[in-house]
Amino acid sequence: MAGTGTAPPGGAAPSGGTDPYAAQVEAVRAGYGTAGPALELGALLVDAGGTPTPRPDVPVRIPLSMLTRHGLVAGATGTGKTKTLQVMAEQLSAAGVPVFLADIKGDLSGIAVTGTASDGVVSRARATGQDWQATASPTEFLALGGLGTGVPVRASISSFGPDLLARVLDLNATQTSSLALVFHHADTAGLPLLDLADLRAVVQHLVSDEGKADLVDLGGLSKATAGVILRELVAFAAAGADAFFGEPELDPAELLRVDAEGRGIVTCLELAEVQDRPALFSTFLLWLLAELFESLPEVGDLDRPKLVFFFDEAHLLFTGASKTFLEKITQTVRLIRSKGVGIVFVTQTPEDVPGDVLAQLGSRVQHALRAYTPDDAKALRATVSTFPTSGYDLGALLTSLGTGEAVVTVLSERGAPTPVAWTMLRAPQGSMSPMPADALGSAVAASPLMARYGVEVDRESAYEMLSARLGSGTAVPADRTRGRTPDRTRGRAPSSADQDVDEDEDRDRGADGLPGPGESWDDVEPARRGTRTPAPRRRAPREERGAVQEVLASPAVRGFLRSAGTALGREITRGIFGTARRRR
Repeated sequence: MAGTGTAPPGGAAPSGGTDPYAAQVEAVRAGYGTAGPALELGALLVDAGGTPTPRPDVPVRIPLSMLTRHGLVAGATGTGKTKTLQVMAEQLSAAGVPVFLADIKGDLSGIAVTGTASDGVVSRARATGQDWQATASPTEFLALGGLGTGVPVRASISSFGPDLLARVLDLNATQTSSLALVFHHADTAGLPLLDLADLRAVVQHLVSDEGKADLVDLGGLSKATAGVILRELVAFAAAGADAFFGEPELDPAELLRVDAEGRGIVTCLELAEVQDRPALFSTFLLWLLAELFESLPEVGDLDRPKLVFFFDEAHLLFTGASKTFLEKITQTVRLIRSKGVGIVFVTQTPEDVPGDVLAQLGSRVQHALRAYTPDDAKALRATVSTFPTSGYDLGALLTSLGTGEAVVTVLSERGAPTPVAWTMLRAPQGSMSPMPADALGSAVAASPLMARYGVEVDRESAYEMLSARLGSGTAVPADRTRGRTPDRTRGRAPSSADQDVDEDEDRDRGADGLPGPGESWDDVEPARRGTRTPAPRRRAPREERGAVQEVLASPAVRGFLRSAGTALGREITRGIFGTARRRR
């Protein structure tokens, strides 16, 4: 638990001796001492009579070997999180460690430009004991499908997979399982899924007569579910995703390069153009981690990472995420350490990160938090409770930190938490302003990656194959089955799979302007019904009917009984769930 003593925010001031902070200083000096290479964060701050006083002789650092235990940089807007990220990335590059930056706001490109020695920078460098030199880091700029200024990054639909795509399309469980069925069929039938056109073509094929025959042993794909998936794909393409899916697909090995001087390449993925579509870029980032995990060998513990991944605005990664998606993130964070990859989440509060993920983060750099609202106060208490015991009044300290100050605790070289340290952070050596647009465009044009990924390749895939089959008359387009009841059984007895498909279709119809379970077309509200008309039903052979059957066959009587049954069913349901209407 965190310390809640009565000491001043800067730490306890023991009585006696020439240095009242001697015990605190020596504890931090010993806790952050390293024998191997380390990333220098800054210098210890002490509270000298109410004045924050830096101790440049007491550095606060992270052992490079501990960065594969992952980390968190958190703090309110404007407290210096992005500059802390830049300080870390610059030093990693200088140490020969490649870096990947997800640039959500478009303000990290300055890492490729030499900084300016302003009065503030010089003063901070002196206070933290930093040997500051204006330095530009070797940087590559990427953009999702060319949506922004950068080398276009693409991925095939097949490698993305149904689970991640369902997350982007916000599909429910039924629709997700149906999408997985589509991918399964494409794989077994040898239909490459490279872009959204390929996926749409396969979905349309599977609700045609020929396609239904292909899935006869797997339960089939309902037209209603297919309609939902197709509509979401069209909207997804309209939002710019068409440019992202395709070939050539990014090789994850491109992220692991070093330059001729042995400095790690900083790969900056510009996401400013898609920052309003977090599901797209956050899912892509997880795909990239999954690809790295699949391609990299097990390496165990290293003296420095092979790659460090920075997720800026990390809360967007988890917003609206399903339980399955969160499980995938947690599993990836837990396992990718063994591949030599470190992950650093950058966000506003630790509460933005799910507990199972937060538990995997060994290093913490906590900038100032605000406590203006009850929710802010609750988040502050939760944050304080996650720090090791210390002599600080963390609740008071975290709300009084200045810009570029943070409370730090990391893992030492032996894997134990270091003492909590109030820290003045170093200044970036690159520019703290975005790279000028013309210079950025020139850097992208000169990139060696542009020759490999700049031009999209459109080879034969599912769309072309199915179009050729349609042209030869062997395929039936989806529209030709409109208005007919799909024949799923093909001359066999209905199976449980058929019943499941019927139930899925009914469930989707209820949300699609069509009658749901227990409803007739008369029950569908005009606003929901739109211009749809019910599909004609197959008629059974006419048989001789008695008087009772004739009465029951009357449309008026059948409509009355259907309405009465629906009303009775609703009243029973309301009674079960306690939502019955009260009679006056």
